[in-house]
Amino acid sequence: MSLTLHDSNARMSQIAIHNGTVYLAGQVPSDGSAGMKTQTEQVLARIDHLLEQAGTSKDQLISAQIWVNSMAEFAEMNEAWDAWVTPGRPPVRAAVEAQLAKPEWKVEIMVVAALPEG
Repeated sequence: MSLTLHDSNARMSQIAIHNGTVYLAGQVPSDGSAGMKTQTEQVLARIDHLLEQAGTSKDQLISAQIWVNSMAEFAEMNEAWDAWVTPGRPPVRAAVEAQLAKPEWKVEIMVVAALPEG
């Protein structure tokens, strides 16, 4: 069983692939001044890009972990999530309120996906 790492630095990798499964690091927004919905859309676009780089897509999602800095804005995050997730193929998911690494970040999302068969 080989392990492949992508977009790595001394601290972490953005993508790890092992045994047909793709693991992404937690993704954060690029614009900390944006609102929750826009920050979530930015994170989901980054996830799309990394999954494509790994040879898979959101259609193959297995699980998602979501951290938001305030449950008061949870509905806005869900609005962006619901528009993004593949209809009929939602992954298992957990979402919690947490203090994120930078105060301007409102959301961080980490996903696991399968590589397509064949």
